[in-house]
Amino acid sequence: MQLKYGCNPHQKFASAEPLEPGNSPLEIIHGNPGYINILDALNAWQLVSEAKVALGLAAAASFKHVSPAGAAVATPLPEDLAKAYEVVGKNLTPVATAYIRARGADPKSSYGDFVAVSDRVDEATAEILKGAVSDGIVAPDYDPAALQILTAKKGGGYLVLRAKPGFQVPERESREVLGMRLTQDRNSRPVTRSLLDKPLCGQFTDAAKRDLILAMITMKYTQSNSVGYALDGQMIGIGAGQQSRVDCTKLAGGKSDVWHLGRHPKVLNLQFKKTVKRPDRINFRVRYIEGDLLGSELEALKGALDQPYEPLSAEEKRDWIERELKGVSLASDGFFPFRDNIDHAARHGVKFIAQPGGSTRDDEVIQACQEHGMAMAHTGVRLFHH
Repeated sequence: MQLKYGCNPHQKFASAEPLEPGNSPLEIIHGNPGYINILDALNAWQLVSEAKVALGLAAAASFKHVSPAGAAVATPLPEDLAKAYEVVGKNLTPVATAYIRARGADPKSSYGDFVAVSDRVDEATAEILKGAVSDGIVAPDYDPAALQILTAKKGGGYLVLRAKPGFQVPERESREVLGMRLTQDRNSRPVTRSLLDKPLCGQFTDAAKRDLILAMITMKYTQSNSVGYALDGQMIGIGAGQQSRVDCTKLAGGKSDVWHLGRHPKVLNLQFKKTVKRPDRINFRVRYIEGDLLGSELEALKGALDQPYEPLSAEEKRDWIERELKGVSLASDGFFPFRDNIDHAARHGVKFIAQPGGSTRDDEVIQACQEHGMAMAHTGVRLFHH
């Protein structure tokens, strides 16, 4: 594949080619992808295909800059989330539901995403994507009606890639940096329920096991360090690419709070003028939740509303999170070096944890989980991804 350009437009030459002739994981159905598009597609496809195998449900991911902004499997969508995601009354097939959940995790970060779904794309999913600001998609196949919708998106510039069946994954992978070729065994270790068989404290519910499996697989394809929060079959907060693990925990926790506050009645009942487009409505809701609007931004939000502006107070936010956000699962790609990660996670409704273990302070971390009434397992499997 001759690509549009490299990581930046001034890196004019860029290409992608299979290591073995005729053995490529992807083919271009429509459009002209760039270097980052291909990286997103390759990583996102691995995530959703592994999640489908592990959980037996249609899976979707929303990728930005080679990390997921969201990931999910097709679990039933409750009424308040359907309203928050603006899909009330829409045809929600399993694939469409998985993508709606993945996109809804962090809609601000998913703006202009690259999509991956584990199953054939149907017309219902294409209709959802039709109204989303998105750059492209990779899937195993497409219904003709879906393909027609997608190839017309962005004035015909939407990227449509197909994951090729029967691709033989090489046992090793390599990359070149500054004249050096780095080669390693591919991370082919499967994430399975057996990793959760022996919790060190507490017990996992079946729903928690599903969410922890999803979270671990998501971390496997997220730039490290990474920590992810999951609930009801979808990621609700992902902290990626931080040098400090507690910063990952804080970042993911903050995102999960914003996601949960999207279900607050004051947010759900915001009435926008008919002229305000869907991407702007979504952005305005996030701004309203975060509450850090200044000057012209605040005036823009007030001008978009078809009702008097009433802020969401800090007390209302804290009460909603403490009262309603419960049963969250957390996965970490590396061990927790200090108990501060657990103390921060407890502020965001976390009750179930999966992490590799192996810290010199494992006992302190276990004690923190016991104090907060959490269940935790040491998986023994580190999931760094660079």
